[in-house]
Amino acid sequence: MNRALQIALPFDAPAPASVPIAPATAALAPTSTTIAPLYFIRHRRARRYLLRVEPDGRLRVTIPRGGSKREAQAFAERQAAWIASQRDRLTAPAFSLEERRLLRARAEAELPGRIRDLAAEHQVSGLTQVSIRSQRTRWGSCGRNGHITLNWRLVLMPPDVRDYVLIHELMHLRRMDHSPAFWRHVASACPSFAASRAWLRAHGKTLR
Repeated sequence: MNRALQIALPFDAPAPASVPIAPATAALAPTSTTIAPLYFIRHRRARRYLLRVEPDGRLRVTIPRGGSKREAQAFAERQAAWIASQRDRLTAPAFSLEERRLLRARAEAELPGRIRDLAAEHQVSGLTQVSIRSQRTRWGSCGRNGHITLNWRLVLMPPDVRDYVLIHELMHLRRMDHSPAFWRHVASACPSFAASRAWLRAHGKTLR
């Protein structure tokens, strides 16, 4: 069986609508721009502080019986990363079927040629086939037979980030692993790869 290596596509399962974590006891910090705007509601049957990001982006904080706004705000501050991720999902582009068809056609026209140019530029041999797909769990994959599969959503990325993904897959033709030696190959061909990886972590999930 052909074994394929891939980098993860950050289309994680949606986070739960509420985050059941024990109330905070730390001192209240000023409301951060990450969690604002927010509003509070009290619910006598709630057993814990709960967060929900509304469709308009506002954060609703539910205060349980016996709770306080001070503790509720401190709780929300500690969940800033989760709140930001939920708001990212709200701003993700929603493509129609026709838009997806056109974007995939663009990917099929652009990506195979680009990855072959990069292979020639970095003297990478062994590339046998390039396919464009709509994977839900990866940006790309490379098989031992030299077949590289790419996600059509790569055309939505900045060119340097797109090229990092292509180079990542090409370097698997030299090393079929993620060892330090593999990453040295990536760094040699793409010195700014760390910034591209950071971009993927921050924005990749919005490319739906």
